Amino acid sequence: MKIPNLGWVNLAENLRFQGKILGATISKTADKWYISIQLETANKMIATSESQAVVGVDLGVKTLATLSDGTQIIGSKASKMCEKKLRRLNQSLSRKLGAKKGEKKSANFIKTKKQISRLYAKAANIRSEDTHKLTTMLTQKYGVIAIEDLNVKGMMSNHKLARAVADMSFFEFRRQLEYKALSAGVKIVIANMWFASSKTCSVCNFKSDEMPLHIRKWTCRNCKSEHDRDINAAINLKNYALENV
Repeated sequence: MKIPNLGWVNLAENLRFQGKILGATISKTADKWYISIQLETANKMIATSESQAVVGVDLGVKTLATLSDGTQIIGSKASKMCEKKLRRLNQSLSRKLGAKKGEKKSANFIKTKKQISRLYAKAANIRSEDTHKLTTMLTQKYGVIAIEDLNVKGMMSNHKLARAVADMSFFEFRRQLEYKALSAGVKIVIANMWFASSKTCSVCNFKSDEMPLHIRKWTCRNCKSEHDRDINAAINLKNYALENV
């Protein structure tokens, strides 16, 4: 690809689509450079999903997602995987802060800084792969998918939940799910953030007053049905979709 003021640069892979190039964005992650190319193509996306199955998907911090059929998808929790090594690298970096402001940093400082950047990039790639696998599976297997409109910004403001929420990439999950569903002809049903999916009994619709996050299993006071918190929420989302499709 010919880049202005730089010249011809070799790409690591061929373009996967043919069409008129409208623009490109160059970015750097850790010590690697990437280019995102915007194309205008003649080919239209064709709906590929013929499934009529309906599923409710409850996103959580313990598991990446719980489906209304009881399936639980465990996320990689990339930040937690890298936490120990990241702490060690940050401690190492702090010991190399000998240079005063404006002075040239040592080679070891720059090396450690690059290692930290690579580790953050690795964690981001792990999260992205998990999300892509889950959203692709859902749009290939189901014709109607029900999710909840989570208040991600509010959840991130809670310091006890912030890391776990960031690790599960809730916002990215919804973004990927919506564009893949559009391509596959899958319908997405979104319950608003006030929908009491966790507090409502999926058997008799009795709504509990409170349901703190630490309660993972509970018994309905009305019909005595026993529930797993996440599976019950996913079933309620499926029922919501069936009523609103």
